[in-house]
Amino acid sequence: MRIFRPRGLLDVASARSPVAQAVAMHRAGRHADAEREARAVAASRSRRRNDAWAPVALGIAALAAGAQGRHTEAVALYDEALPLFAKIFGDGHPQTLKARSDRAQQLASLGRHAECEAECADVASAAARRREPEAADVALAARNGQVFALTALGRHPEAEALAREVLAAAQGMPRRFSLVLRLNLARSLNGQARHEEALAEAEHALRLHRGLPAAEQRPEAGAVDLAEATALLGLGRRDEARARAVAAHDVCLAVLGPDHRRTEEARELRGRIGA
Repeated sequence: MRIFRPRGLLDVASARSPVAQAVAMHRAGRHADAEREARAVAASRSRRRNDAWAPVALGIAALAAGAQGRHTEAVALYDEALPLFAKIFGDGHPQTLKARSDRAQQLASLGRHAECEAECADVASAAARRREPEAADVALAARNGQVFALTALGRHPEAEALAREVLAAAQGMPRRFSLVLRLNLARSLNGQARHEEALAEAEHALRLHRGLPAAEQRPEAGAVDLAEATALLGLGRRDEARARAVAAHDVCLAVLGPDHRRTEEARELRGRIGA
């Protein structure tokens, strides 16, 4: 008989949390250190029967591996963790759904966009049926992943429609969710050659990005510059596009590293512009 079943998302940043140190390292951009710490916690907690922190620690290690551009390893860590999430929390629990959503984002970074889109759509639908307060954020994250995947698949009108639907429905959403959705909306507009609208969305995203705490700005490093550069290039403003593409590549290289998907995207854009 299961005696302990967590109800909501665990407070990973709490001082009493065994993964608090790994979380702090990850938020500070010390991803290699965070991964080592999280792996150590996962190994030590795995010896306890049905310990809820073991899969959570594996998930943090996966996030940190992905942040270093090691997306294949990140997916493998999620594949190791997900059976534990399902066993300890249950298949439909927000903690399990969050892990599935996070894994799907890594699939996108590997170019497995159709898989990412299908998984994010399924997770978002499942999270929308849950009553836990945390489930709403899981649904938002999954919908954002779905928008990104649709854009990468070239299904730009669908991506635009979904992004606008989520932005309209989720009034008062956390600023970071609004930021990433608007960045993906800009991508979908650029994909439809609606570059003026894309530039306006990128500028809106820039204002949101500047209003975030430093730790929350880091994951989207270079993303606004990329959206602006793509729009400016489409408008024929080549010199401005070149400057923004160089800025995007420099910040991605410094913050995310050479192997990250966004760094590669910035490098490719620089090559197209001739920067």
